[in-house]
Amino acid sequence: MNAEQHLVLHGLAIKKYALPDAIASLLGLPEERVKAILEEGAAKGTVMDVGGKYAVSPTARVSLRSNYGRFYSSLRSSQEFREAHLAFEKVNIDLKALITDWQTLKVGGKLVPNDHSDEGYDEQILKRLAKLHVNAEKALNALTAVLPRMGIYLQKLEEALDKAEDGDIAWVSDAKTESYHTVWFELHEDLLCLLGEQRKE
Repeated sequence: MNAEQHLVLHGLAIKKYALPDAIASLLGLPEERVKAILEEGAAKGTVMDVGGKYAVSPTARVSLRSNYGRFYSSLRSSQEFREAHLAFEKVNIDLKALITDWQTLKVGGKLVPNDHSDEGYDEQILKRLAKLHVNAEKALNALTAVLPRMGIYLQKLEEALDKAEDGDIAWVSDAKTESYHTVWFELHEDLLCLLGEQRKE
């Protein structure tokens, strides 16, 4: 497995189930090159076709994880990237709390699912998200300065925030779209894999 093949499998693992265009967009690689690597992987059994989309095979996941240290040793030793990651993790704590508040609200002292009928409540959360995004942007810019492909995440986060602020609230946390929370989750997973760290719940 070479570095480019590992990167494509990494992108596929982040997306879980995806078509070549989604992986190419995430990684900043030509779609045709990504497609060729995935097709080659399918022939070798490292990639599976799941309902018309690609997924990393169980055996390939083992190889994928074991090779992160080989391909990203310099990144892992980068003080600038480590510091940027720490800044990201601080914002992550705030985002987790914000998403909880977005998805639930207190009624009679109890937490219940937010049906988003209270526009005032939702507007307060959206204002918090906009403020949080300022710090997220700083962390992403620092990450991108070391690893340029991180910039796509900032672009996707800004697009999701803009759509949410324009009234389409599904773009805050809907798992069926590239919502702010969906993109953030993928970004977090990307960083953890690159740095060999575990998600803290």
